[in-house]
Amino acid sequence: MTAVGPAICSGDTVLVADVGNSRIKLAVVTAAGAIAEPPRLPGIHRRHDLDSHGFRPADLEQWLQAAAPGPAVVLVASVHAAAAARLEAALAAVSATSHRPLRQRRVGHTDLPLAITLAAPERVGIDRLCGAAAAALVKAAGRAAIVVDCGTAATIDMIAADGTFLGGAILPGPALMARALADGTSKLPEIAALGTSAPPPMPGRSTHEAIAAGVGFGIQGAVARLVAEAQRSLEGRAEVILTGGWRGAVRTALPGATEIPDLVLHGIALAAPRACAR
Repeated sequence: MTAVGPAICSGDTVLVADVGNSRIKLAVVTAAGAIAEPPRLPGIHRRHDLDSHGFRPADLEQWLQAAAPGPAVVLVASVHAAAAARLEAALAAVSATSHRPLRQRRVGHTDLPLAITLAAPERVGIDRLCGAAAAALVKAAGRAAIVVDCGTAATIDMIAADGTFLGGAILPGPALMARALADGTSKLPEIAALGTSAPPPMPGRSTHEAIAAGVGFGIQGAVARLVAEAQRSLEGRAEVILTGGWRGAVRTALPGATEIPDLVLHGIALAAPRACAR
């Protein structure tokens, strides 16, 4: 693997930003092996989250001052256009007012060390492709992989034994399921904190418990079935890699899965050699 570190981007600190539908995940990239990380992946540290829907620029500036007080390049991978625009405007403002260079690069599928078999790879969520690129390096040689990413939406993606991205499936995450119940009915409430703990035992003895059980066991069953279908398509020889904020909710449904909490951020870091050369 090509080393990822300051030399890749002309001496600048390399920062990565995963702009999702709920959160903007930020981190500083270190050279592979500099700190304890999954094998063959560039390291990340100083993780920080912002609210995609209304972060305070001051919070971003405070993190930047601690994480990268000097020149830096920010690699932005986005599935939320408005949030990415706010982030990029805030980065430009910090660069101008602090009188220090903060260069920005949008990461696209052509920046990733990943073969893609789909007809329109530019229309695939860049978070999915970044996660797949990282998984292709982490998996054992000659084995396929299945990535389960537990974000606002849950994605189950397949990587062939030769490292090619094959596509996958998308379904609503627990928060979206709960919101759909609240929005589509007149009396069912929207409940928070779904996906951060195990669902309550059956039967749910209140409306809150009934929704939590339905969504919790429902998402476990859906993810397990999709992984089983992916395994069948790959002839049952695929590793399962679990990532994302509510992965704990489906951990018991995927015994033997490898957990890499920030797989997408590692994948964005893999784009540094090509993105910084532009």
